[in-house]
Amino acid sequence: MEEVFSQSKRFFKMPLNEKMKVLRNEKHRGYTPVLDELLDPDTQVRGDYKEGYYIGVEVPEGDPESEKPFYGPNVWPAPDCLPGWRETMERFQREALEVAKAVARIIALALDLDADFFDKPEMLGQAIATLRLLHYEGQISDPSKGMYGAGAHSDYGLITLLATDEVAGLQICKDRDAKPQLWEDVAPMKGAFIVNLGDMLERWSNCIFKSTLHRVLGTGRERYSIAFFVEPSHDCLVECLPTCKSDKNPPKFPPIKCETYLSQRYKDTHADLNMYNKQQT
Repeated sequence: MEEVFSQSKRFFKMPLNEKMKVLRNEKHRGYTPVLDELLDPDTQVRGDYKEGYYIGVEVPEGDPESEKPFYGPNVWPAPDCLPGWRETMERFQREALEVAKAVARIIALALDLDADFFDKPEMLGQAIATLRLLHYEGQISDPSKGMYGAGAHSDYGLITLLATDEVAGLQICKDRDAKPQLWEDVAPMKGAFIVNLGDMLERWSNCIFKSTLHRVLGTGRERYSIAFFVEPSHDCLVECLPTCKSDKNPPKFPPIKCETYLSQRYKDTHADLNMYNKQQT
């Protein structure tokens, strides 16, 4: 994990024009500049004051699977600029996915399912597992002015494994319906994962497990984090599990395909890539 943080810092310290050479593409791979993402349009006046880098499941061009929205070849920095960078990230992806599967088995047992329920090919057997490096440059957030390191949101999938450095800033809200909402600081846990529950787990469990509403407030200190988002396969139908519904507790959400839900959420929260193309011409 320390090597991932080290390599992440090396990338983000590069000049902006170099980082823009690996700009996020339509597969959501590559660099996302500051303000690219707007997670909470109801309260934010501008996008998030963070930059990031997406790395997804590596599927080569020509493979039929690469036609799916969240599969395909990754965008990598030039190896002569950042030697060992790709190898570090790919190794972390493989190891983090195994950790995520272990957490998913615990969740399955808690829902009265077989431990390997989420290991099925249509679920985590062909997961959309996305690593995202994040860098907060040190701007001070001001919620009264709609300025955030990352606006309030919940993650989209099953779970997210989040690793942080020693700098504070992460907050969670345990009751999203409360007026006003109460936000609590999450202490940095260097060398460990914080596990956020995602929207799809909330839908699967019929709100037994609720997705974690969280945000990041900039404190004036530079901050780095590593997020590993875990979603099922593109074609997985996310619907209420048999153990989570009854006549008195019917499903609260309609079934939805993973690909459909993810595509809409990314479209809702990320800048149109055409904006960058126009700026560069």
